[in-house]
Amino acid sequence: MTDIQVNTTVPGKGDELTAALEALLFVASGPVAPSQLAEALGKNSNEVNIGLKRLEAILEGNSGLALQWHKSKVQLTSSPEHGNLIEEFLGLEASSRLSRAALETLSIIAYKQPATRPQLDAIRGVNSDGVIKSLLSKGLIEEVGRAEGPGRPIMYGTTPDFLQHFGINTLDDLPILELPPAATDEVNQDPNPVENPNGQ
Repeated sequence: MTDIQVNTTVPGKGDELTAALEALLFVASGPVAPSQLAEALGKNSNEVNIGLKRLEAILEGNSGLALQWHKSKVQLTSSPEHGNLIEEFLGLEASSRLSRAALETLSIIAYKQPATRPQLDAIRGVNSDGVIKSLLSKGLIEEVGRAEGPGRPIMYGTTPDFLQHFGINTLDDLPILELPPAATDEVNQDPNPVENPNGQ
């Protein structure tokens, strides 16, 4: 999101734009683009961005809700600080656990995205088909297109549910990845993307 300097003091009843944005985000079924909000409210994009920045500041530290950004879209979610409490309340603790292989694959996708299965296989040294299917079923990754070249393998990226699962508001909040030179070369390597027709 564009860095906009705004007055982020808690608004009074007259701050209709901030309240309207909160209401729209509350009923939205998923992430929405600021342009959609602007059209719905009859405002220009700059006004909406300022309103979102103000709403984000109001919610920080003063609410059980937060604004979450993903690929230039925004949604209203529960705050990361209350993630464990919500999982316990909804009985999601068991289903939210990820295997070591899933965490490893998800980490590679998160930092490299978009990433293809051949790239994941090359980095991990094992077949990633099963793990990819599991992450897709959990809604933590999604198909984001196909790579150019032989076989045109599917490219994968993370989803808003990935951010929610790990309690972060944007991909910019991911810890800085520091790798030794040899590992960096391996991650950046573009392996032969040809897919085996049998999926092995």
